[in-house]
Amino acid sequence: MFHVIIPARYASTRLPGKPLQLIAGKPMVQHVWEQARKSGAASVTVATDDPRIVAACEVFGADVVLTREDHPSGTDRLQEVVSKLGLADDACVVNVQGDEPLIPPEVIDQVAGSLLAHPEAGIATLAEPIEDSESLFNPNAVKVVSDQRGFALYFSRAPMPWCRDAFANGPAALPAGIPFRRHIGIYAYKVGFLHDYVTWPASPLESAESLEQLRALWFGVRIHVADACIALPAGVDTQADLERVRALLEQA
Repeated sequence: MFHVIIPARYASTRLPGKPLQLIAGKPMVQHVWEQARKSGAASVTVATDDPRIVAACEVFGADVVLTREDHPSGTDRLQEVVSKLGLADDACVVNVQGDEPLIPPEVIDQVAGSLLAHPEAGIATLAEPIEDSESLFNPNAVKVVSDQRGFALYFSRAPMPWCRDAFANGPAALPAGIPFRRHIGIYAYKVGFLHDYVTWPASPLESAESLEQLRALWFGVRIHVADACIALPAGVDTQADLERVRALLEQA
């Protein structure tokens, strides 16, 4: 059994009011909620810091929790929500971003199942193969390297693994047989981990890379990484992304 929480913040530098932007006549957050409801989750809850999103969620019948506005990270916001929901320390929670209106329910089930199948892990997440050097050398694409059992060794914005000979003169065609992988930002957490996480200071690695998951690795939490069972459509970060998704769903 697992639960889904959908963080949905109103403030967005590139697309203000993003969760309430209409797509095929519905606010974006409703599309995310409907996709999550198709998964095997025992409950789906929207977490927001804005009363306007609370009001919108109440219209379409979603469970919604109003959180504080001053959380330093999305993980801190999740911890407040699981506390308010009274979830047990061994419960599994999947964080589904509120700007993923096309998220396949299959990957929600997959990441939850991955955490439940690996009791030594505090977090489970997903990745996909990188097949071109442009993506590997793009700092906005987060790379992950795992061990033979699928547990993360490191996450970075830098290209990794670094193929010394192939990359000696800069970016080149990717050598065959090397597991280049891009991290996909969907997570399943144990509730007990969330309670621990908010007591830990940011690690030097987290601060350097601006990647929250590095705090968990710094403090010895194991993160299981599986390849996504299905390709994930891109989320909505900009107005152009919004128009693309509108075109897809309005034609459906």
